[in-house]
Amino acid sequence: MGSVSLKIGDGTARFKRATLCSSAVNGLMLFSVLTTNLFALYAFTYNPHQQSTYPLQTHKNISILSEHVSLILREIESSQKKLAQMEKDLLGYESIDLSKPSTANELKLFLQRHQLPLGRDSRSGITEMVASVGHSCINSIDMLSQLMNYKPFGQCPDDLGLVQKLILRGCEPLPRRRCLAKTISKAGLYSFPASLWKNVTGKIVSWSGLACKDFECLKGKRLSRDCDGCFDLAYGYENQRFVKARGKNDFLIDDVLALGNGGIRIGIDIGGGSGTFAARMAERNVTVVTQALNIEAPYSEFIAARGLVPLFFSLHHRFPFHDNVFDLVHAGSTFDEGGKPEKLEFLMFDMDRVLRAGGLFWLDNFYCANDGRKKDLTRLIERFGYKKLKWVVGEKISSGKAEVYLSAVLQKPIRV
Repeated sequence: MGSVSLKIGDGTARFKRATLCSSAVNGLMLFSVLTTNLFALYAFTYNPHQQSTYPLQTHKNISILSEHVSLILREIESSQKKLAQMEKDLLGYESIDLSKPSTANELKLFLQRHQLPLGRDSRSGITEMVASVGHSCINSIDMLSQLMNYKPFGQCPDDLGLVQKLILRGCEPLPRRRCLAKTISKAGLYSFPASLWKNVTGKIVSWSGLACKDFECLKGKRLSRDCDGCFDLAYGYENQRFVKARGKNDFLIDDVLALGNGGIRIGIDIGGGSGTFAARMAERNVTVVTQALNIEAPYSEFIAARGLVPLFFSLHHRFPFHDNVFDLVHAGSTFDEGGKPEKLEFLMFDMDRVLRAGGLFWLDNFYCANDGRKKDLTRLIERFGYKKLKWVVGEKISSGKAEVYLSAVLQKPIRV
């Protein structure tokens, strides 16, 4: 089925228009029902010729009633067709105009409906398979068509930068393609667990669409608040993270695991940089998957080279996991994408959905841009009823000025 992006600018406008149209259709349906009843009453009570015989009067009444009922049924059928079209528009891709000459044929083919070979499925009730493509792709149709402009069964274009641009615009999930991705030799990979702390050679990753073309260029760079020199595993602070604190906001990984009373087995790291949190957890027999995009650096391939699992999707996307599956969710400053408070609320609710009751939410050095942002986040957390196992607000000096950070370990309550 089509997916709906949480991008406020696109989604709100679409659903508002659909709601108004749906209200109009509902009003028309109500009008039709009322009209039917009025005509029925008229047909049975009105008598234009008092001298007419009873059989003739009855025949005329039935004819009038039949005519008006047929008219109302046609109006209802027309209204149902309009409503069905509105519902199709809400699904996403059917509102994309595929008639443009510039639209790639592969995109048209992918978005075609495919009838089930055995007809209606008795379990799901569906009769056809519908391609999944992001709702917001309609705003980037030219870029999407460029992505799908390739030779089928041939080599895929070198367009990883285009892929990421589409994802960052909310065009997610992207359509599948019938082309072969470029392969890169992975010679020189270390076996696990030695791979966790060995520097990765730049020859085994793709630098397509990135300004830097080797890891020497990335070393020492502050790519984000959660990745300050995070690609230097040998000499930087990265190999001391989570085991050696630099300030009161830095919690040690063993201390946090102790709060889980031995029940921490699997987790997810949101915006996990180069995968160091997952590496520390792997040393303690805890499986952690790392969500990351390749913004300014090849995060996904670097994480994979360390023997860890990268997840390539944005925080606009609903987490692709079932409810109540993770024992631990770890997130840093990338947890807040900025913008309206509702956006953080949607993200927080989705995080809560995948975290099991009794599980831990570790908010690690979350940057509070201002006092209002800190209060908003605090109020939001309190609404979930989490138990505060650790809660520290502290300052760090960055570029000569003090910045406020919040670190917390919260336990999800059991809700009935």
